[in-house]
Amino acid sequence: MSAKFPHAVERLRAELKSASTRPFKARGAKLRRCPGCLQAAHACVCAWRPLLDSKVGFCLIMHAMEPLKPTNTGRLIADCITDTHAFVWSRTSVDPALLELLADPQWQPYVVFPAEYAHNGQPVATGIGPREGKRPLLIILDATWTQARKMFRKSPWLDEFPVLSLQTEQLSRYRLRRSTREEHLCTVEVATACLGLAGEDATANLLNDYFDVFTDAYLASRGNWGVTASLPSRLRLADYLGVSAEVSDGPQAPAARAPEPVDAPDK
Repeated sequence: MSAKFPHAVERLRAELKSASTRPFKARGAKLRRCPGCLQAAHACVCAWRPLLDSKVGFCLIMHAMEPLKPTNTGRLIADCITDTHAFVWSRTSVDPALLELLADPQWQPYVVFPAEYAHNGQPVATGIGPREGKRPLLIILDATWTQARKMFRKSPWLDEFPVLSLQTEQLSRYRLRRSTREEHLCTVEVATACLGLAGEDATANLLNDYFDVFTDAYLASRGNWGVTASLPSRLRLADYLGVSAEVSDGPQAPAARAPEPVDAPDK
């Protein structure tokens, strides 16, 4: 089963494109892409999107360029978790719909960010537990690390919510944009770590598998070769979705993957 579209990130992408006065020129702009997953047509991952049940909700506060980037992984959360909301960050104003969401009594918002950046008096949490019957709403700043620090510092309306500081030794598997720090997780990896912290290991594992399939598809798109049909994560998703793991034939990947891009921002 896959999520209904358009979801929150898809809507943001459409709004940004319609408001833009010139086309967004990302790496590989001339590639013929699937309009859903933004991968090359032969590497489309739309059929591999699992719809996952979770008691956790996500609120993505995105830098304006992130919804447009084919490498953005916040979109993968919205692909799979129904209760995912997305907003574009602005230094000078706050979307009223975002403030309304944060004030909704069904949610207990947490800002997922390192504890050392918490403001004076801002509570810090290391776990996600029941709180007055409210569901956790995890606010993730979806941007490069440099941008995310600025967004956190210049969003005083977040100060009232506890900071959820992840204590994880996980090294990032994100291979689509270079990071200067291995311990910096990409957005979807942050989400899977949060789901694990909330005790939803099965959901976290399936989201991780979808991320793995997405990464393989993006590298196949960039290198113009076929996706990895025997990828263990693809086989697990096929079993979960009740579909065949077979994929259409395509040129095979070389023995060594293409080098990582060197001009991409820290994520």
